[in-house]
Amino acid sequence: MKVAVIGTGYVGLVTGTCLAESGNDVICIDNNPKKIEILTSGKLPIYEPGLLELVQRNRKEGRLVFSMDLAAAVKEARLIFIAVGTPQSEEGDADLTAVYAVADAIGAALKDVPPGPAGSRVVITKSTVPVGTNAQVTERLKAKGAGHVDVASNPEFLKEGAAIDDFMKPDRVVVGVRKHEVGEALRELYAPFLRTERPFIVMTPESAEMTKYAANAMLATKISFINEMANLCDRLGADVNDVRKGMGHDQRIGFQFLFPGPGYGGSCFPKDVEAIIAMGRRTDQPLKLLRAVDEVNDIQKTVLFGKILKHFGNTLKGKTVAVWGLAFKPRTDDIREAPALTLIDSLLAAGVHVRVHDPEAMPNARAIYGDKIVYSDRPYEALEGADALALVTEWSEFQRPDFEVMKRLLKTPVIFDGRNVFDPKKLEGMGITYYGIGIGKR
Repeated sequence: MKVAVIGTGYVGLVTGTCLAESGNDVICIDNNPKKIEILTSGKLPIYEPGLLELVQRNRKEGRLVFSMDLAAAVKEARLIFIAVGTPQSEEGDADLTAVYAVADAIGAALKDVPPGPAGSRVVITKSTVPVGTNAQVTERLKAKGAGHVDVASNPEFLKEGAAIDDFMKPDRVVVGVRKHEVGEALRELYAPFLRTERPFIVMTPESAEMTKYAANAMLATKISFINEMANLCDRLGADVNDVRKGMGHDQRIGFQFLFPGPGYGGSCFPKDVEAIIAMGRRTDQPLKLLRAVDEVNDIQKTVLFGKILKHFGNTLKGKTVAVWGLAFKPRTDDIREAPALTLIDSLLAAGVHVRVHDPEAMPNARAIYGDKIVYSDRPYEALEGADALALVTEWSEFQRPDFEVMKRLLKTPVIFDGRNVFDPKKLEGMGITYYGIGIGKR
């Protein structure tokens, strides 16, 4: 099947590459010449485990092409995915400027172009978009003279750091369509990924658009809930790690997304929670629970700094703190809304010197902080001369360090563990002062 994917960001690049891997002829379009130059040179503008190898293989075999020529691509394609960014506006809504611009360009390109021999063309919104966007894209295509083009919704459920597996082995595929034959075309496209009987769920476009927001809002709610319980455990002397086990073994609750930490970040949860709150506000249906989820997360991002400030008190200014982990989660270089940035900003504002290490995200952090902080190529290098370590992102290489080496390198052996990956009893037995999240020590 001939497929065009408009947008080579995280979602578009993963989608186009995985569809090419399953045998489709895919052309990925972007209006950013630098991105296209990077991709055609065999490199990636983002870090995602396993993606580079798939891109290189499918380019070599001719199934994956990168271009800036949108009009030519959509005229050849049966299925056209819109996978451009929908950043948060000042009011909290999703900014659909790029989505609508692409829809207009597709409509102009397909004006008076007849359906292909395999059936009508289908434009699919893959970007995360508010309820009603499918209908708006349909109207814009008609206004440009492409009223014969069908429009479907197909939200993505990709986790950064595990996106290839999520696409190749999905929990489910959700599509929103208005015609049975459009749903069948998408079922055919996704058939190679559903051989283990994972569900292909067909619904209206409005329901599909809502499903994406509802799913992310639910996951964000679990994170904010366990973080709030962790903060209460700190005050009451309970250990949230034990509480989490006691809760998670209840099959109605489960363990997924039930890990305390410094708050959620990334390109999805913060933006999508704000967007669904905005949808409620526009329809006079206030979402009080999700407003609380968002507020709890904002507060949680300050918890690590609060522990550091309480420990050092008036002596904090002039101290040096090492930070392990900058990305909002492991196995990605994405620092959008990352809790580490909130911590670094607070440390710098308090007159603290900051040394950082992250396996992938340091170039992105350098673009923000420049020479305001020190970048260390190795984890232990960041500890040299530091008064404390703050672990913010639980990369696997941080989880089994040599604590004797760490103790020697740190001026004062103090660790602030934002992910509860270290054993408090072991560290305190070694003479290392330890602070975790929700373990009864504020």
